[in-house]
Amino acid sequence: MKHKQEKSLTDILTNTNTNISPAERVISATAGGALLAYGIKRGGVSGAALSILGGGLALRGTTGHCQVYDALDVDTNKHGSEKVAFAKGFLAGKIHVKKSVTIDKSAAELYAFWRNFENLPQFMNHLEAVKNTGEKTSHWIAKAPLGTTVEWDAELTSDVENEKIGWKSSEISEVKNSGTVEFLPTTNRGTEVRVTLTYEPPAGKLGAIVAKLFGEEPSQQVEEDLRRFKRLMETGLIMKIEGQPSGREALPKAKAATA
Repeated sequence: MKHKQEKSLTDILTNTNTNISPAERVISATAGGALLAYGIKRGGVSGAALSILGGGLALRGTTGHCQVYDALDVDTNKHGSEKVAFAKGFLAGKIHVKKSVTIDKSAAELYAFWRNFENLPQFMNHLEAVKNTGEKTSHWIAKAPLGTTVEWDAELTSDVENEKIGWKSSEISEVKNSGTVEFLPTTNRGTEVRVTLTYEPPAGKLGAIVAKLFGEEPSQQVEEDLRRFKRLMETGLIMKIEGQPSGREALPKAKAATA
């Protein structure tokens, strides 16, 4: 039986063969550049550490070679390799988010506004656009780090009028996500809007860490979105920073919910 030759430390450090997939290269280069810039801006010991990490990720993306993968004998650039599954598992990770807010409006009003997904970019800053493509399907375009965008298709998984809306992304979507939004009348006045989200960030755990550093992590997004939704529904105004001298913008006419 032929034994596999053990790699020396010199072999690992000097090997430059491509051993990461094109998708990983893009993610590493993007995340690395962002961390490098953030570290330089932050300064100090922590900034220097982030810059070093960012530089390493940027180099990984530029060269297409990862010494850690080399040491573990992993090659995600080879399609069909059994070790690709290991690498995917190493980077994989789901994010679970649960946030809520109480709004001084009826469940019916809030449900009707949210049920037409084309209304959502009015208060969800990370969304570029949402288009209803069918009775239960929609297409989403969202902002990603460094000015890029991601797109996915979604379908309804539950729809209880004035009570609950559930959705999930399609299997081939760039961003895998699913969740529910519930409209729960309170004992005093108003409605508790409760959002539960499961999200698989691009680049798995690494992508989640980078997104959190730049304020684009789902938990932060959902919390801020709900605050803006509350302001929008209660006052008809929403806080706007860019291009708004007064910091406020009037509520556009809401689109009617589709059946």
